[in-house]
Amino acid sequence: MRVAVTGAGGRLGRALVAALADAPFTGPAGPTAWSRTAFDLDAPAGVGALLDRDRPEVVVHAAAWTDVDGCARDPDGATQRNGIATGVLATACAERAIDLVVVSTNEVFDGARQDGQPYAPDDATSPANPYGASKLAGERAAAEAYAGRASRGVLGIARTAWLFGPGAPDFPTKILDAAARAAATGTPLRVVADEWGSPTYVADVADAIVELLADDAHGGVHHLVNGGVASRADWAADVVARAGLTVALEPVGRDTWERASQPPAWGVLAPTPLPSGEPMRDWRQAMAHYAPTLLRTWRAA
Repeated sequence: MRVAVTGAGGRLGRALVAALADAPFTGPAGPTAWSRTAFDLDAPAGVGALLDRDRPEVVVHAAAWTDVDGCARDPDGATQRNGIATGVLATACAERAIDLVVVSTNEVFDGARQDGQPYAPDDATSPANPYGASKLAGERAAAEAYAGRASRGVLGIARTAWLFGPGAPDFPTKILDAAARAAATGTPLRVVADEWGSPTYVADVADAIVELLADDAHGGVHHLVNGGVASRADWAADVVARAGLTVALEPVGRDTWERASQPPAWGVLAPTPLPSGEPMRDWRQAMAHYAPTLLRTWRAA
């Protein structure tokens, strides 16, 4: 199976390329990695020629503008990159009967539910910020591109949340930096205690997508997150403990921080079953796996 990955230079993109390289169904050549120079979200019109050149059977679309505050400051740019560009890619893939997996986000939901239940794939979407709205626009544009075609590929939507892993500073890295500063000055580390989600390791998401592709089960909407639920404060406490830092944690409200965009207060997704029947591991187990790399990189910085 010939698989291409957009956004191959990003956090999730790199994990996908690595996981697909180890998958026997991609063959000795492995996946095709499309960086921004190959597929630019600001100039997606040339993607048809790219598809004709590399002839993938499946495209995993991991490229996105994930700067939530940046999207709030430039909603038109967010719509272009996460909505319109996804539609252009989806149309080109559908015209060629190429399967497409679009990576999306928990932020297509507003996070306002009060019943403590995670969001299921068929729950009504209602994004509360421009980033979530732009990603939902991409989902809908892709669905429209694949709808009603007599001969078309298969469309999958893979929503995930709170990604962590190697690459640009992630939440654990930012917490380590903030905790070190707080410890040096003898002040508590202020952590948000009223924002809840599903911390998710990029390598586990990549493995889940590979499993779906291997079983030809990637069509439809999937929620790919590590198990368990955590507040930002819970996650921060786990990171600080793994680093052995001595610092007091001070729980604060999410409204304490002035931001251009506010993420959902309840961003928890209900994981969808994988073909193997084995769920993605608990986020704490994933953090334990990631911690040696995290701490080694952080201490070397």
